[in-house]
Amino acid sequence: MVATTRAISERLGAGGGLLYRYLPEHSPDGIGQPEGAFLLCSFWLVDNLVGQGRVEEAHELFDQLCSYANDLGLLPEQIDPATGIFLGNFPQGLSHVGLVSSAIVLGRTLHGARPELSTQAWFG
Repeated sequence: MVATTRAISERLGAGGGLLYRYLPEHSPDGIGQPEGAFLLCSFWLVDNLVGQGRVEEAHELFDQLCSYANDLGLLPEQIDPATGIFLGNFPQGLSHVGLVSSAIVLGRTLHGARPELSTQAWFG
């Protein structure tokens, strides 16, 4: 998983802790709209880093992702990494599920509990 995480970060990294879910120039989606960084993918990266024992790095990434929320604490589906403009659906439930899941994973780890993956945290 360490090599996979590194490859994903290198190939799909958009800067500022953001990840693209795919690269439209390599996999055109036919939608014709700009593709932003997909927040849920970045929250999955937080969970994966925790699972690798890279808790401090995961916490920093989590804080960075939370900083993208608007003044009401709402997150979009995607963010344009160059401008910070919200793209896609807003507010986006999946982004918020990712935030809550990553918060649970980080919180459990910071309190000495075994880190659990997102699906385990939600579905036991």
